[in-house]
Amino acid sequence: MSVCGEAVGAGSLPSELVVHIFSFLAAPDRLRASAACSHWRECLFYPALWPRLRLSLRVSPAERPRLEFLMRKCGWFVRELRVQFSADNYPTGGGGAAAGEGAAVAGDGEAPPPLSPRWLDLLRTYLELVLCVLSSVRNNRNLQKLSLFGDISILQQHGTISNTYLGKVDPDGKKIKQIQQLFEEILGNSRQLKWLSCGLMLQIVTPTSLSSLSNPIANTMEHLSLLDNHIPGNTTLITAVELERFVNLRSLALDFCDFTAEMARVLADSNHVPLHRLSLLVHSVSIMHKSLDNMPKDENWQALTRNSTNLRVYIMAFDVKSDDMLRILKPSIPLERIHFDSYVTCVSGAVVDLISRQYDKFLTHFILMNDVIDMSAFPDLSDNRNEDPLVLLAWRCTRLSLLAVHGYTVWAHNLIAIARLRGSDLKVLEVTEESIEFDQGELADQDVDPVHNFIEQVSLGLGRPWHAVMDIELLSVFTEPTRHFYREMQSFSEGI
Repeated sequence: MSVCGEAVGAGSLPSELVVHIFSFLAAPDRLRASAACSHWRECLFYPALWPRLRLSLRVSPAERPRLEFLMRKCGWFVRELRVQFSADNYPTGGGGAAAGEGAAVAGDGEAPPPLSPRWLDLLRTYLELVLCVLSSVRNNRNLQKLSLFGDISILQQHGTISNTYLGKVDPDGKKIKQIQQLFEEILGNSRQLKWLSCGLMLQIVTPTSLSSLSNPIANTMEHLSLLDNHIPGNTTLITAVELERFVNLRSLALDFCDFTAEMARVLADSNHVPLHRLSLLVHSVSIMHKSLDNMPKDENWQALTRNSTNLRVYIMAFDVKSDDMLRILKPSIPLERIHFDSYVTCVSGAVVDLISRQYDKFLTHFILMNDVIDMSAFPDLSDNRNEDPLVLLAWRCTRLSLLAVHGYTVWAHNLIAIARLRGSDLKVLEVTEESIEFDQGELADQDVDPVHNFIEQVSLGLGRPWHAVMDIELLSVFTEPTRHFYREMQSFSEGI
C-alpha cells in the first residue's frame, strides 16, 4: 500500500483519524510521522495533540527559528507552557567572571567590570528569545500554566549583570519595557490561569505585574512563584495586601526576604485555603539589600501551620552566613528540604546540628554544596566535635531520604555510620569522591584495601551497591544548583 497514495492509503485517512493515531505517539515519533506527507503534516499541530509545551532553550541565535516555528504553531492554544532559558557556557571577559568562578561584584561608586562581546551578544539574544515567547502567547486565553525560568540571571545575582550592561544591548530600554508590558498583557488576558511561575528571569516581573491579574483569576490561582533578586532596595514583587487576593493559593515560592510576618498572617487567615507548599530562596545579595527584620517570627509560623497542617517548606540558601541562618531557622518551620550552595561562606556545624534537632520529624532532603577552588582545604563539620553533625542528622531525622554532599570533608567511618543508620530508607546518597577522607589508621592497615572495604560497608548499610560520585559533571545538583532547585521546586509544588 502506498503511504500517501492519491486515492487509497494512509494519506487518504480523515484528519480526525490521523490526529487520533498521533495521540498515541510520543512527540519525537509524531514529528517523524508527520514527514510522510503534507496531509499528515497539517494534522501535526492539531491543538488536542499539544496541550503541553516544554522547552529548554540555549541562549543562542540558532534557537530562534525553531522557537518561532513552535510558538507560531502552538502559542495561541497551548494550555501549559514551560520554558527554560540557559547559557551552556558562560563567557567571561575583562574583569568579570562567571558565577561560581569568583565573579567580581562592583561596590557602590565602582565601575562594573567590562563584559566580552560574547556576553553582550548573549544578553541581546536572551531578550529576543523572551520577546518571541511572550508575544506568541499574549492573547492565549486557554493558558492554565505558565512557567519561565532563566538561569542567565545567576550572574546578575553575583553582580555581573547591571543596568550598565543592559544599556549596551537595549540603549533606550525599549525591549525591557516591551517584555514587561507583554507579561502584564498575558496576565491581563488570562481566563484560566492557575499556575504562574517566574524564576530568575531578568527584569520581566515588576512590583505592578500582578495587579494585571483580574480578581477572579487571582482568587482561583493555585501556585505562584516569583523568585527574582533584581529588584533594588526594599522593593518586593508582591506585598501582603496583594497576596490577600490569592485566597486559593496552595503553593507559593518567594525570595525569603520578601516573605514577611504580615504575609504569614495573611496565609494563616481562615479565609485562605490551607497552604501546602512553601519554597523560599535565601540569597546573600538579597539579605545585603533587604532586611531580615520583617521575617516571620516563630509565633507566625505556629499560626500558619495551625491553619495549614500539611504545610511543608523547601529552602535553598546561597552563600548565607551561619549567623543569619541561625536567625532564619525558626523552630516551628515544617522544613522538609534544604539545599545549601556556597562559594564564599561555608555552613557551620552549628547550623547542621540545629536543623537535625528542630526538623527531625519533617526533613527528607539535605544538600550541602561548597564550590571551592582549593580542594585541599574542604571545611570539616566534625572538627572539634564529639559527633559529626551529619551523623547526628542521619540519626535524628528518621525521614531522611536524600543526602548529597560536595566540598565538605566527610570521613569514611562517618559515612558508613550514616548508611547504617538510615539503611534502605536513604534512597539517594551522593557524596563526591574528593570530599571523602580516611583516617590514617585505616590507610596504614596493609591487610585491607581501605577504599574497597569502605565502599562495601556503605553498600551493606544501604542494602544496595553504592559508589562515591566520580564525575561531578554528571549531577545537576552540584553543577547546576539553581536549575536543580527550580526543577525540584516545581515537582515539590505539583506533588500536593
